[in-house]
Amino acid sequence: MTAISPTPASLAPAPHVAAAAVDALCLRLAAKAESAERIAPAIERRPLARTRETDVLVKIHAAGVNPSDVKAAIGMMPYAVFPRTPGRDYSGLVVDGPSEWIGRKVFGSSGDLGIRRDGTHASHLVVEADALVEKPAILSLLEAAGIGVPFVTAIEGFRRSGLPKPGDVVLIMGLNGKVGQAAAQIATWMGARVLGVVRKEEPYAGFASGPVEVVNAAAVDVAAEVRRLTDGHGADIVFNTVGDPYFQHAHKALALLGRQILIAAVDKIVQFNIFEFYRGRHTYVGIDTLALSSIATGAVLREIAPGFASGHLKPFPVLPHAVFPLEAAADAYVAVMGSARDRIVLKPQE
Repeated sequence: MTAISPTPASLAPAPHVAAAAVDALCLRLAAKAESAERIAPAIERRPLARTRETDVLVKIHAAGVNPSDVKAAIGMMPYAVFPRTPGRDYSGLVVDGPSEWIGRKVFGSSGDLGIRRDGTHASHLVVEADALVEKPAILSLLEAAGIGVPFVTAIEGFRRSGLPKPGDVVLIMGLNGKVGQAAAQIATWMGARVLGVVRKEEPYAGFASGPVEVVNAAAVDVAAEVRRLTDGHGADIVFNTVGDPYFQHAHKALALLGRQILIAAVDKIVQFNIFEFYRGRHTYVGIDTLALSSIATGAVLREIAPGFASGHLKPFPVLPHAVFPLEAAADAYVAVMGSARDRIVLKPQE
């Protein structure tokens, strides 16, 4: 008879607990909307409690609103479930859970929260304790709520492609978008030279630990300008936050052994010169943070938290007009999908 080995503690199901429920205020999406303008989330009061000893209950202070939140609501992500509470990013106070977490100010993000399970656009959230990141004292809770998706996307792209190092040239397509700004911060923090592409004449809009050189795509041939600025070397890493509109520019700008990170697309099909690809020994890296669980996302955020604590990384400013109550969530979703460049957050009423 074959002996059955006991299940390791790390693989065993988490013990269930009977915790008191809070009367949580939650946004609810019953079904996909036809457009961002047609999103009309209901506001419901729902009992919410943790059911496992490894979970925590967080009282939400603020929750970031990301384009992916809106895209999921309008059916652009077929794996998004309905009904659900949207929202991936959050900050808040732990009010129930393992004793070592009670009363701690935390923040976090996720690829599954708000997409495949109820998310952060609510007054409270149940999430795994292992997903939490303690908020650095230097950050406000409002600022911490806006860190998640942009910085997770940026650092995950660099982790997968190889972290920038001093002497590397990093070219960022879509410099002034939120992921572009986060990528510029991380790359300059690590000592790389950063060039950033914008669509029209404008300065870099974000913080950085070193110079950021701006390339105006409306005025020059991007790849040729990158070659000129780098004495023919090109870019060791291209962080392409836009996708196919800049794909050929990125391809032509890559240095030998260069890597292009891709996180978005307008048209899904592109053509590229395979000969140049393999002769240049290039690498293309695809990043989808929706594939990261809450716990995996927490691990990514913990990796860069020291950068915020030291001041080498800065949160996006959250301006008063960009803070919306839950009751105005529909307006916040429209603003995110429009031309607003502000970091937009929802803040439940106290």
